Amino acid sequence: MRLSEHSIVIVGSGIAGLYAAIKLAENGNKVLLVTKSTLRESNSRYAQGGIAGVLPENVLDSVDLHVQDTVKAGAGLTNVDVARYISKYSSEVIRDLFSYGVPFDKDASNKIALTLEAAHSVRRILHAGGDSTGKSIEVTLSDLVENNPNITIYQKTQAVDLLINSNNECNGVIVFNTENLEYEAIISSAVIIASGGAGQVYSTTTNPKIATGDGIALAYRANAVIQDMEFVQFHPTALTIIENDTRFLISESVRGEGAKLKNLDGELFTYKYDQRGDLAPRDIVTRAIFFELNKTNSSYVLLDTSLIDANKLQQRFPNIIRVCQENGINILNGSIPVSPAAHYIMGGIKISVTGKTTMPGLFAVGEASCASLHGANRLASNSLLECLVVSNELAKYLSNNDIGVISACDQRINSLIEQYDKEYFSEKLDTPSLTRQLKEIMWKKAGIIRNEQGLNDALRQIYSLKQEFNKEYKCSNVEEYEFRNLLIMAELIIKSALARRESRGAHYREDYPDADSRAYHSYVRKGDTIVQNDLSSTEIYN
Repeated sequence: MRLSEHSIVIVGSGIAGLYAAIKLAENGNKVLLVTKSTLRESNSRYAQGGIAGVLPENVLDSVDLHVQDTVKAGAGLTNVDVARYISKYSSEVIRDLFSYGVPFDKDASNKIALTLEAAHSVRRILHAGGDSTGKSIEVTLSDLVENNPNITIYQKTQAVDLLINSNNECNGVIVFNTENLEYEAIISSAVIIASGGAGQVYSTTTNPKIATGDGIALAYRANAVIQDMEFVQFHPTALTIIENDTRFLISESVRGEGAKLKNLDGELFTYKYDQRGDLAPRDIVTRAIFFELNKTNSSYVLLDTSLIDANKLQQRFPNIIRVCQENGINILNGSIPVSPAAHYIMGGIKISVTGKTTMPGLFAVGEASCASLHGANRLASNSLLECLVVSNELAKYLSNNDIGVISACDQRINSLIEQYDKEYFSEKLDTPSLTRQLKEIMWKKAGIIRNEQGLNDALRQIYSLKQEFNKEYKCSNVEEYEFRNLLIMAELIIKSALARRESRGAHYREDYPDADSRAYHSYVRKGDTIVQNDLSSTEIYN
């Protein structure tokens, strides 16, 4: 196996990873960016929602109001100090994006166009390219990364294990080049996980094929603390006509601009479940649709867009209009068939607002991480904001602190490298079939509505798949590595959901439909049981 040295390694090329690389490079750091796909393919690319931000010129908004909305959506598990920190620095990172050339949308008077999304008190969401915000930002940042001499890029390269020394410090990462099938052990002083979420653990998701929880699995295998994995956000409105693993997202902003959810009888049903109706938090709207589908034995409800001015629709949602038209749907005077799909994981690698994990040398940003901002249910458009603020703070931290000299490999690291140097001649597995089974189990038994029996059944079935797979270290191809990671994601979600015997935010137990009077987070390390600890404000200072 080839060995190399790089001071800082970033795993993942979504907005969090790209922005962290740029900020580190601006401070003179040499950075290696590793992505298992191409530089421009990530979960961020599909983000239609925008960036929530408190801008000085928006006199109707304030940090206090943004924090209030975030905490309310988080159902008692948002760390108020973290929420305030993220909101306070929102204008700084948004100014940064402007300076980089991100083409944020303007209104008729050439001012920044601010939109409203569910559970926000005021208009504070910035968009770029109408409903292509993620793509617009990612294209801009990717261009900067490609042209920065301080940044080296490894594309088509999968991170498969972290190098942990005998002092339980992260000293690098083993990667697998999916084109030449060669492995490389990269020794480094800092590894930053920025590999996104794990929506592909479910059979119905808005996430692209690459969202297989790779970074969370890496950290878990290395014994870092993982937090709140039971909280999976299911987006209420995914285009239902497309029958494949990845559903096209119909942005929250469509409802923010006036579209209404109706059942197939034409009834405006969401107000039966919450007085905020279509603009209630995502978990509430998702369950409202789920219950309505069960009552009416339907596979979708209708999002009526006819109430929105046609010119505004064309200006704000060109991408949605295009995809709907390709599927024979005219949203300018009609409705869109929608239903829920797995969208975002609130849990992840436990971090502080500077991106520090519980393991020295290992850092995390973006959806792979959990800073306790989103709590039990993420407020719309807070995720891109968190990506930027935490990545910026992490870049400052690493640039202002001596992160240590790259150390030589010790016996523990050498032993792990040997596992990947071995030749394995196992029989060929039908990985696509195993993956489909896992995703169906998770959707049916650990999805929007959960109960003890279903979760226990799911766990037994996941253990059975794990025994059939039986690969702890070296795998034959990227699909096997992804399945190895999905097994970890499934187990973490199920065990955390079983341990939380209450309903809170996106986690709904029909056998425990009420929230506990005690608010607590869930933590787990590899090989340990779930630990539940009361809220604290210490995360911000770690």
